[in-house]
Amino acid sequence: MVNTTPGRVLYVEDDELVRRAGVQSLQLAGFDAVGFANAEAALPLIDAEFAGVVVSDIRLPGISGLDLLAQCHERAPDVPIILVTGHGDISMAVQAMRDGAYDFIEKPFASERLIETVRRALERRLLMLENLALRRELAGQSALAPRIIGKSPAIEQVRRLIANVAPTDASVLINGDTGAGKELIARSLHELSARHDKPFVAVNCGALPEPMFESEMFGYEAGAFTGAAKRRIGRLEHASGGTLFLDEVESMPLSLQVKLLRVLQDGVLERLGSNQPVRADLRVVAAAKGDMSELVAAGTFRRDLLYRLNVVTIALPPLAERREDIVPLFEHFLLDAAVRYQRPAPLLTERDRMRLAQRDWPGNVRELRNAADRRVLGIPDDLSASATGGADDALPLKERVEQYERALIADALQQSNGTVAQAAERLQMAKATLYEKIRRYGLVARGEA
Repeated sequence: MVNTTPGRVLYVEDDELVRRAGVQSLQLAGFDAVGFANAEAALPLIDAEFAGVVVSDIRLPGISGLDLLAQCHERAPDVPIILVTGHGDISMAVQAMRDGAYDFIEKPFASERLIETVRRALERRLLMLENLALRRELAGQSALAPRIIGKSPAIEQVRRLIANVAPTDASVLINGDTGAGKELIARSLHELSARHDKPFVAVNCGALPEPMFESEMFGYEAGAFTGAAKRRIGRLEHASGGTLFLDEVESMPLSLQVKLLRVLQDGVLERLGSNQPVRADLRVVAAAKGDMSELVAAGTFRRDLLYRLNVVTIALPPLAERREDIVPLFEHFLLDAAVRYQRPAPLLTERDRMRLAQRDWPGNVRELRNAADRRVLGIPDDLSASATGGADDALPLKERVEQYERALIADALQQSNGTVAQAAERLQMAKATLYEKIRRYGLVARGEA
């Protein structure tokens, strides 16, 4: 199968025939591979931003493969180094893995072994660079314009609508399921508008008890009712000059809908207990779930108010309908959680990504964020089974056993901070056997220390 992962492979080998064969095998597999007769020629290309991996013979004229490993770790400690060894150099290669080599390949080797090892190493390197870039972006991100993450056509359309509508005062209705991220869209509209330095006032219409709704929204004068000891400014007046976000607007009491409509039409409101009109210059963004036209037909939502609210409608599909957005969102939430909890951001395996994308996520973005928080905190999750009842069930028994073994070894390494000796003791396994399984499953270990 042709590789589709971008990235460069530096292949260092002094034997010209071996070097040509190795480079050609990698190139035929789709890698951007280039050969070097010595380590001195390859070193200048390796730095902390190098988006690739290094394959090097241990025995080289001048700088050896082990010296190359040491120098790479000084200038770019996260670049994977794969060492090629002769039969007599196995103990040297094992020591090199303890010193931080990604893996070693023993001569003679099949091209498939080389290709698979390079593929795993390159995927890991590119994922680390992607996480680093996201972390930098997250650290430098201002409060203005929260990230709308995703690459699905639906999210691209949302971004285009936000960019087009945000600078205007047009009312917007955001339609989407619970937890889909409707408030993020509303905040983006506000923060990309000329009103961004004015209040953004969010009101959950479904959370306000009906008897309190009018006083909360319109405010009141002292003495307007029993217990009204002093004037209170309502949410509408507080939002003047800025944006009012009405979440779950479908829950707004019918008796209040006509009063809100007047505010939107005339730009004035009256506090309870007062006949004095108050100017209210605000932009309204509403959010709802379900079909609003059904509520209009049922008589529980005013048609004229709906027309006022949905000058522009932004549809936000559930995650199950935009699966290509799930993994990028999860990785972003991992980084965000890592910053909040001061924990390292875990790297996702390809199987993690597959399971994330297969799951339906009925709680949408909110559920996905919670899962990322749990992953960063080291709390076991249920991603091992898809929402449809277990993605592993279709795999042969041998592969399922290998996956389970790999998970146990990875967990033992994590609990041992990557130290093989401690992990081997936990697993009651010989260290030599564990090293072999670590190589086979593409895991990373630190060695004896």
